Amino acid sequence: MRIDVLGVGFDDLTASEAASAAVCHFSGGAAAPAYAVTPNPEIVWLARKNSALRDAISGAALVLPDGIGIVYGARILGTPLKERVPGIDFAAALLASLAERGGGVYLLGAKPGVAETAGDKLRETYPGLVIAGTRDGYFEDDAAVIAEINAKAPDLLLVCLGAPKQELWIAKNIAGLAVGLAIGLGGALDVWAGTVKRAPERWRRLGLEWLYRLLREPRRIGRMMSLPKFLFAVIWRRIRG
Repeated sequence: MRIDVLGVGFDDLTASEAASAAVCHFSGGAAAPAYAVTPNPEIVWLARKNSALRDAISGAALVLPDGIGIVYGARILGTPLKERVPGIDFAAALLASLAERGGGVYLLGAKPGVAETAGDKLRETYPGLVIAGTRDGYFEDDAAVIAEINAKAPDLLLVCLGAPKQELWIAKNIAGLAVGLAIGLGGALDVWAGTVKRAPERWRRLGLEWLYRLLREPRRIGRMMSLPKFLFAVIWRRIRG
């Protein structure tokens, strides 16, 4: 049973448990393609009024808490989650597993050239990993993209189109994709490519990765306003029982 946080159910798994559950979908380990999502408070807040997004999240094989606010929210509600599972770290564990077996990943999203650069750097980081293909996020013809992905038949598909577009795209197309597992992964390609710097480890341990990014990108302040709204809603729900 999933842990409910404002209408979104999360799997109560450690990062290691989540990775173990995910690799079962590689190389024909599962009967059908599946997908994972990693909602943060912003996505949960969007899902409150977006039924299509709620359905996309609930249909995922894995729903992991990417955001310290989700962990705090679950704790406030009296149904604590084991730990935060950042999407980029979750994906990195899967890439390491794929590298050991010579598995392949397809990178979809970001600005032109970013996915290719990310792929080159991932090859260096994970010797043995096959970059099955790359494509930027500026496309209109889903069918052509799906055909290209299916021709490569990767074990893992990373979709980095930003939320909620990536979750909706995956949920809509997963049945027609020849992949083991797809994951919506936001700005991960920019981090791997080096165009965006991730928060230092100390900030991440303190659960302040969101603040680090806000300080570097003040224009995100509008999006970040969903975090206090999310926390107030959690507190109010706890008060009301």
